Amino acid sequence: MTERTRPAPADRFNATVNEFDLIDQLATLRNEETPARHGHRQKALFKHGGRTVALFSLESGGGLHEHAAKGLVTIHCVEGRIAVRAAGSRRELNAGGLMVLTPGERHSVEGVTRSAFLLTVCLDEQ
Repeated sequence: MTERTRPAPADRFNATVNEFDLIDQLATLRNEETPARHGHRQKALFKHGGRTVALFSLESGGGLHEHAAKGLVTIHCVEGRIAVRAAGSRRELNAGGLMVLTPGERHSVEGVTRSAFLLTVCLDEQ
């Protein structure tokens, strides 16, 4: 059995109010001892029902391979510059830029520079 890098999700996501300092969260994420995979690190900040909010740290050139999510996706660049490939084109987001993708839209994300983004996935609740 391996030791957890972070507290278990049941412990992290059980508060009535969740508040995050993204600068502190990003510094902690970047200082973790586990190696970055594909030039990125990620941490789920919040998960409940069909909602997930995750913070990603990208090295320049690092990123996420093309994939799709079943829910609505928002990508909010909080540091640096990222490139998002979706709907047949490549778009760059600088810090402060926000993109919304419809459910099922295939996309990839790459760090143009060392960067960070907040990803939110909202699955429809039936």
